[in-house]
Amino acid sequence: MNAPAAGFIGQPVRRREDYRFLTGNGQYTDDITLQGQTYAYFLRSPYAHARIRSIDTAAAKAAPGVVDVFTGADTASVGGLPCGWLITSVDGTPMKEPKHPLLAEEKVRHVGDQLAVVIAETLQQAKDAAALIEVDYEELPPVVDPAAARSAGSAVHDIAEDNVCYTWAVGDRAATDAAFSGAHHVTKLEFRNNRLIPNAIEPRAANAVYSRSDESYTVYVANQNPHVERLLMAAFVLGIPEHKLRVVAPDVGGGFGSKIFLYAEETVLVWASKKVNRPIKWTAERSESFLADAHGRDHVTTAELAMDQDGRFVGMRVHTTANLGAYLSTFASSVPTILYATLLAGQYTTPSIFCEVTGVFTNTAPVDAYRGAGRPEATYVVERLVETAAREMKLDPAEIRRRNFIRSFPYPTPVGLTYDTGDYEAHLARAIELADVAGFAARKAESAGKGLLRGMGYSCYIEACGLAPSNIAGALGARAGLFEAGEVRVHPTGKVTVFTGSHSHGQGHETTFAQVVADKLGIPLEDIDIVHGDTGKILFGMGTYGSRSIAVGGTAIVKAVDKVIAKGRKIAAHLLEAADTDIEFEQGVFKVAGTDKEVPFAQVALTAYVPHNYPLDKLEPGLNENAFYDPTNFTYPAGSYVCEVEIDPETGVVRVDRFTAVDDFGNVINPMIVEGQVHGGLAQGLGQALLEHGVYDSESGQLLTGSYMDYAMPRADDLPSFTVETIKGTPCTHNPLGVKGCGEAGAIGSPPALINAVVDALAHLGVREVPMPATPHVVWNVIRGAGR
Repeated sequence: MNAPAAGFIGQPVRRREDYRFLTGNGQYTDDITLQGQTYAYFLRSPYAHARIRSIDTAAAKAAPGVVDVFTGADTASVGGLPCGWLITSVDGTPMKEPKHPLLAEEKVRHVGDQLAVVIAETLQQAKDAAALIEVDYEELPPVVDPAAARSAGSAVHDIAEDNVCYTWAVGDRAATDAAFSGAHHVTKLEFRNNRLIPNAIEPRAANAVYSRSDESYTVYVANQNPHVERLLMAAFVLGIPEHKLRVVAPDVGGGFGSKIFLYAEETVLVWASKKVNRPIKWTAERSESFLADAHGRDHVTTAELAMDQDGRFVGMRVHTTANLGAYLSTFASSVPTILYATLLAGQYTTPSIFCEVTGVFTNTAPVDAYRGAGRPEATYVVERLVETAAREMKLDPAEIRRRNFIRSFPYPTPVGLTYDTGDYEAHLARAIELADVAGFAARKAESAGKGLLRGMGYSCYIEACGLAPSNIAGALGARAGLFEAGEVRVHPTGKVTVFTGSHSHGQGHETTFAQVVADKLGIPLEDIDIVHGDTGKILFGMGTYGSRSIAVGGTAIVKAVDKVIAKGRKIAAHLLEAADTDIEFEQGVFKVAGTDKEVPFAQVALTAYVPHNYPLDKLEPGLNENAFYDPTNFTYPAGSYVCEVEIDPETGVVRVDRFTAVDDFGNVINPMIVEGQVHGGLAQGLGQALLEHGVYDSESGQLLTGSYMDYAMPRADDLPSFTVETIKGTPCTHNPLGVKGCGEAGAIGSPPALINAVVDALAHLGVREVPMPATPHVVWNVIRGAGR
């Protein structure tokens, strides 16, 4: 495909990778079968909290086809899984970090905790043998509710007797208290951000092999950041040289955050592959995914918003108890702190904000990043408060937002971030227009005529994407850099291979990144290949999460392309017998400024590799460049969402009648891919608000929503036809592409928009809070309990 007249950036190019996905030609981890393949099956705890008195594996080891069986006694000398972010409590003490063993050693701490692995010739033989393992448990009282964890009387870990991992805070407590003491009105809400269970199309999987010839390991794994997996597994857990471990993440069928982390299963497989000297494959069954994948959200929050007589915000106070689950997952500690509380300013000029977060251990699956990772929780706090305040102050919900919007940039918030640019009024005005807010009263009356209740809710979100910069993140507790790397390899024929440390698992990088390079070099899109997901090929990278790929990974590629062009100018200058300062590069051609003397990019590339006429005294042959990029700030996408619902008061059924999403993502590389990302995010966000809820039994600690029979994922008929628009936004000021990131926006802005709409429909009954998810049963009970 030749470049269109306007270039490739901003064009709705169809995704190149979709052909292999749609025709069954993708290669996923479970598709890989190695010579001498064996299969692993993990024995998991049926108890939420129990002491392990003994484990007898003799019968299992003697079972047909069994290669070996390992328990926590075998892996005890290996390091535990690390947490990648150190949070310091308000009293100056570091968070409590109990060991997260690869296989349970003395206790099991949640249903599904792995305590043995069986390796056999076939998966069925491994399963059959696992059933022969005899475990003697001493059952202990579980704690599953974060609100009750501190007073539960049962400690998940001995080093945290009150189950508190940390108590962390941000903001000025004294100034915020003073703002509240002089406030005209205070709005207060108590709510829970419900627990979510990620469900990607492809479950987690791994296939590990050890080579005795060079003492190296290779692991194929469904993971979002292969280099981080390699670093953590090799250096922090297994103690093997990093260059002796190759991590390959081939096609990955969805991640949404749940595949960022280093998990026990793939680590056990790498460790055991040397023990048995055979490749070992494990693919999670869906029931295992429900039990053992890191979950998301699960916050209990009390939030207050103080206002003056004109409805202008003067202060916000928030206290959140965050459920961390049974162990600290890779980024668990940062999600309810750094990635949550720092976004509580939202789009507003609230001068004083104070937030305190208590992270607690419970006998549930670990809780970590899930699409949005802290930003949806923060937006829910802010936008539920703002909408409730508008109702209490008898102000239009759009007007109260307008009165408080940030209008001057850059803007330092009272919770530590500095927004570089934005125009919040622009996308709110456009959302109101597209949603036909003016016609809402007529639609409400029409619904009433049918005995139905109609409500409208707003949500104006902002998020921080492209986590950065490394030095600031390090000062805040990050234990890794947050840069990205890119390599641009120009071949002798002028074709290009790009190697990126970002990872694609549904985002369309093979198209979007190629568009950027094709636009910069002025060459056809089909002349560019994108390579990712293999530590054996990529120089380094931090993977994909937090909508960082194009802003951070794309910028690293641009920097490498700039180096290619700079060297190409010098080669072209030699060929054209001109000074390199006189060489211009445009649309794939180097030319001498003000003349018709020119040479195409492909000829410069060939000259670099066939240097018969080449400035060898000044330049090395070849045309291959790499670059690292460490951003100076986050990017700050923002948007305005309007949701309209219709409720049957007899059944509590909520129907989303229309949903309008208007976003500012800065410059957009591929509007079609961006729209698809927003659609997916909206589906996940509305799924949380309407349907999804991970529930544990308070007495036994059993997961009650452990399958699709009990955990309700959104289906097509649960969702409306979305109205989605990306406005000509405010470009990011600190990356050369002016991009901001789009992958999480829909999941961040949609839950409060829907709940605000539901509350609006029920407000005449005196309802001011509806818990998520707003299932028919929940809404029916709220209606029946109204006014009591």
